[in-house]
Amino acid sequence: MPEQKHLIILRGLPGAGKTTLAHVLSENGKYPIFSVDDFFTDAQTGKYTFVFSENHIAYHQCLKHCEKAMKENVSKIILHNVFSMQWEIEPYFKLAEQYNYTLHIATVEKHHTHSNTHSITDEQIKKMAKNFKLKLF
Repeated sequence: MPEQKHLIILRGLPGAGKTTLAHVLSENGKYPIFSVDDFFTDAQTGKYTFVFSENHIAYHQCLKHCEKAMKENVSKIILHNVFSMQWEIEPYFKLAEQYNYTLHIATVEKHHTHSNTHSITDEQIKKMAKNFKLKLF
């Protein structure tokens, strides 16, 4: 019987702990982690520079990295992005079906006092929270 493959999507507001949880689930780097943040983070310095006009490119790159890992039959893939709207996740439903992955989606809630690492203001996060759409069924 072939090994079951899993795609785990972590969604939530900035500062909720998605990145931290992704690293826990990756079992110390054993499984790949992909995020839109990767596009905006300099690989050499680790400096994060968000450019709104390039956000669509970042989402496309994240999707392509995920599909590449699926083509390689990686048994567990972890994604962490805000994914505040359901349509942002839809392409991953299609990939999971196409490559026979079990899809898990978890919404990460902020229950700690740490701030987000991208200096997003509380006002911006509140706006994002207002627009956050959660599909339970």
